[in-house]
Amino acid sequence: MGNDGGSIPDRRDLVRTKGKAEQADKANQMRARWFFCALSKRPLREPVVSCALGKLYNKDSILEYLLDKSAYGDGEDICGHIRSLKDVKTLTLAPNTAPVSEKSTEPAERPQFACPLTMKEMNGAQPFIYLQTCGCVFSQAGLKTVTESKTASPKEGEVEEEASAKQLDVCPQCATKYDKSSDVLLLNPSPADEEQMFAAMILRRASEPSKKSKKRKGAPSDPSSDTTAPPSKSKKPDNTKGNSSQPHTNPSISAASRAVVSSLAKEEAKRKAGMSEAVKSLYGTGEKRKETFMTMGTFTRYA
Repeated sequence: MGNDGGSIPDRRDLVRTKGKAEQADKANQMRARWFFCALSKRPLREPVVSCALGKLYNKDSILEYLLDKSAYGDGEDICGHIRSLKDVKTLTLAPNTAPVSEKSTEPAERPQFACPLTMKEMNGAQPFIYLQTCGCVFSQAGLKTVTESKTASPKEGEVEEEASAKQLDVCPQCATKYDKSSDVLLLNPSPADEEQMFAAMILRRASEPSKKSKKRKGAPSDPSSDTTAPPSKSKKPDNTKGNSSQPHTNPSISAASRAVVSSLAKEEAKRKAGMSEAVKSLYGTGEKRKETFMTMGTFTRYA
């Protein structure tokens, strides 16, 4: 402790304390979500698609994933809910036409896209949405301002229609109708909003009609309700009615069978003609023999 220049250790030098947990940089996380593909981690480039959870992907990355699920190690965790290209929507993005700022040293720091209504950059500073019907992307504040200005003074003929039918708004960029309650989806939502969007996706998929089994071409769906079924073939008239129980014999076949029987009888007669009396006695003459004390109670063959 002496002659060391007067250094005195304190508690931080003597006691090892638990370090603070490392926290990810929020700015880098936001930049990764808005500037890069959520699946391949490559910079976003058109065509850009989005899923029902509002994540941004390069379309070629989604195609690679659908063709080979093992192409990306964490593909199932990121986009396992995507079954086909029908589950994603190609986005119509407006390019960012603002001049490059002198403060930005790298071109990648400048957002590529902006809102076509307010020209605000799509960098995560404010929420952006896309319409599921057409894929147009706007800032949430810009779309809200446009729709409120349109609905503030409706036409006289549209008042009754809006009260009776489902109210549909019109996209300010491509004039496609959409439902404000179900067709407006947030891009890169917060975890709480993402859970709500996931639940809505499950309900929407549960209401989808199930796939029908493939049927042969021309086969009716329900035989009982098919009124255009072809008539059955008419049966030929039965001219032999009444004689169906009697067997039909060919005279040539019966004559041949009689000839075979007669030839076999002649051969049997010739064979017996050359037999001795002892052998003939084995076959018998058809008369019943009398039993003697020699044959009584024994088996004797009589042919």
